[in-house]
Amino acid sequence: MGLGGTWDGVPYTAADIAHAETAVEAALDIGITVFDHADIYRRGKAEAVFGELLDRAAGLRERIVVQTKCGIRQADGHHPGMYDLRGTHILRSVEESLTRLRTDVIDVLLLHRPDPLADPQDIAKALTSLHGQGLVRRFGVSNMSAAQIAHLQGHLDIPLVANQLEMSLGSRDWVEAGVLVNTPAAAGNGFPHGTVEYCHAREIQLQAWGALAQGRCTGDGDSPTARHVAALAARKGTTPETILLWWLQHHPARIAPVIGTSRPDRIRACRDAVGREPGLTHEEWYDLWVTARGGPLP
Repeated sequence: MGLGGTWDGVPYTAADIAHAETAVEAALDIGITVFDHADIYRRGKAEAVFGELLDRAAGLRERIVVQTKCGIRQADGHHPGMYDLRGTHILRSVEESLTRLRTDVIDVLLLHRPDPLADPQDIAKALTSLHGQGLVRRFGVSNMSAAQIAHLQGHLDIPLVANQLEMSLGSRDWVEAGVLVNTPAAAGNGFPHGTVEYCHAREIQLQAWGALAQGRCTGDGDSPTARHVAALAARKGTTPETILLWWLQHHPARIAPVIGTSRPDRIRACRDAVGREPGLTHEEWYDLWVTARGGPLP
């Protein structure tokens, strides 16, 4: 999301391309090969800048997985901001993303947000067409509950392979929902209970957006949680960013963090979380959780 310059209509610059290049190089250097996009990021400029890099770097496309999303339409002079999972919009969005990314296939396409007006048969028809044409290899969703996934999958022969949700040590509703059952505090938790278990049981990859908690739990924040994370990182001989990712990766659902940042230094700080088992004990995982929630478990 951080690539492509500003969120307005100003075209991206050579400096924006150079920034994207340093971010991608940092990711590749530590073994990251999956790049997550969305058609709305920087109003399409994030995809377009990335497409510039793919066009310039021979062989890069074959080395990586390109994932993007569609289904959110930003407000303009003709309509309000809205969700749009109509088949025609999905098809048009993919065509535009392919053009911006300068590639002939999207490895994974996620439906970005639930659309209350969506017709699952219409969605299934569009996804089946994209798959049959070889334009998209796999499909998933983002910000959807177990019930919403099941409803869509019931009309789609192609398996949904991913669900991207906000999950981090700073945003813990996804894990709190599982322990607040049968407590008064459950009413204040908005996460759809059972979604993590549903995805885990069906091997739908849980992808955690906001995995680094926007810096609130690392060096950019001064809180009991940030201090605890920093102290644990020092004892482990790693970085605070790695501790946050390990906390997610330690969960049995094998959560895949989307680190989000485009800062090369923060990308490289995630190196110990790439390609190795998380280095936390059961007790350390719980200690981080209790510290972050600011009180004992129920």
